[in-house]
This record gives sequence, structure tokens and C-alpha cells, in this order.
Amino acid sequence: MVSSGEFGRRSLLIAGAGLLAGCSNGSGSTKPSASFDGPTPTGPMPPSSAPGSSPTVLPTPPAPSLPAVRTWSPGAGEIKPQVKATAVAAVVKLLQKANSTVEVIDAQYGGVLSSTASVLVPCRVYTLTNGKLTTSGTTVDVRLVRSGTTWRVTALHPAQPGAPAKNLTRAAGQVLASDRISLPPASAADIRSGTIHDTVLTAMLELANTYRIGISVIRSGHPLDVFGTTRPSDHPRGRAFDTWQINNRAVVDPTTPRSLITAYMRAAASTGSYNVGGPIRLPGPTYFSDQTHHDHIHTGYRT
Repeated sequence: MVSSGEFGRRSLLIAGAGLLAGCSNGSGSTKPSASFDGPTPTGPMPPSSAPGSSPTVLPTPPAPSLPAVRTWSPGAGEIKPQVKATAVAAVVKLLQKANSTVEVIDAQYGGVLSSTASVLVPCRVYTLTNGKLTTSGTTVDVRLVRSGTTWRVTALHPAQPGAPAKNLTRAAGQVLASDRISLPPASAADIRSGTIHDTVLTAMLELANTYRIGISVIRSGHPLDVFGTTRPSDHPRGRAFDTWQINNRAVVDPTTPRSLITAYMRAAASTGSYNVGGPIRLPGPTYFSDQTHHDHIHTGYRT
């Protein structure tokens, strides 16, 4: 006979056993009830399924727009500032359209005499078409004549670099890729056309080992003859380049150290140049100086 106390204890044990049996999967292990079947989430709930949350909306990228460019104006070191100002205004008028803006990189003399002048204006052109921004550019040889006390434009000759070559020399590729050589669009196109002698390109690379250089003109956009003469220029033959900026300092700027300019001119001569012109007349047959070259350094080669 089982006492009532013992019966109560057995009832509790049986009930406990029944609870465990109801959780058994038949192999001695247990699993959660059907309402929690599957893996239990361990990380934060996705935003889309979080109670009371809204779907994430990514911001719309801003539409392209024409960049703001600095307005070029002649500085304190210019010999005849009106000549350059007139030339630059003509180039901007020629190239700028309703959906574009023109950035004048520099304005240097291709030649300047008492009553005639050539001003070379390398520039970039930014164009916005159907929401897409593109960059192009050229160098324009602007011819001017003096009329009384003013100067007027007589001709505009945009650069014609030629089509890109199928194969480029190693030196050409290195110049185009260098972050120490700044090339205006026409000069970069000159190199891509394969018409620039490796002597010129290797000289640029050698100078770039020491200086950051801003090139203004290589071949296209330069007068065919030395201005005011019938003597062929080295530029159209791909045998010369002009530097308007050294270590981010403009050659024409009177605050640019003269020691920097003379050091660069001597370094240019050391690359094998036979004809180095600039604002300072250094001793020796290799160097020359005149009004045309007061705003840049010319470096020419025989081959």
C-alpha cells in the first residue's frame, strides 16, 4: 500500500518525466518547441525587418556641374601686359560656349617685337553635355599687331597635335604618367602622337627628378619659325619644350627666386640642350635671354 505522501511524490516524478519526454527528439537530445524551430538569430535584425523602422534611402549623388576656374590676368612681372590680356580674351571668346568654361593655364610669348607679337595660350576646356562633364583643351597661337597705343588680334592658330600613335616609346609613357610633369592638353597630345624626340622626353624626366615642372608648349601651337625670322624653330620638329613653372613658381613672377631659375637653366643644359633661353643671361654660348623669354625657359636639342 502506498501512502498519500509517497503517491504525491511519485506523481511529481511522473509529471516531470512526462515533461522531459515531451521535449525529447527520440535520441536522447532535446530541441526547442515548434514555434522556435530553426536557428535562433544572434545579430541585430536587418533594418528592413526591424519593428517601426523605414527602408534605408541612399543620398542621390550631386549632378555634375562646370568647375569654377580662376580668371587669368597679367601679373607684376609682365613686360607688355596689354598684349597678353588682349590675346587671352580672344582665346576665351573663341573657345567658350554656353555649356562650357575655359581655364587658361598660362599665357607666354611666342615672340614679341615693337609692333607685332605672338602669344601662346595653353588652356583646358570643361564641357557639360547631357549631365556629363568632359575635359579637353588646346594651345592657341594668337597673333597681334600694335595699333597706336593698343594691340589688336589679327589671327588665331589652334594647335594641331595629330592623331595618337599606335605605339609609344618607354620615355613617352613615363612622361605622360609622371606626377612631377604638368602637361597642358596640346602638349600631352603631342607626346601621344609620337612626334616628340626621346631626347626631349628623357630630358624632362631627368629634370623632374629634381624639380616639379610645368610645361607650356612642346610642338603644336608654337610658331613654325623663330618669331620675326625665317629660321625654323625647334618646337615644330619635336626637339624643344618650354617651361613656364618650376616647383609651382611661375618663371615670370618677380618673387620667384632667381637662384631657382638659374639652377634650372643650368640643369636643362646638363641634359644635352644646346640652346637654353630664359629671363637671365648666363655666361656661355648655350644660354640666351631676350624679351620673348622673360616669361619661360626654352630648352632645345639638335636631335
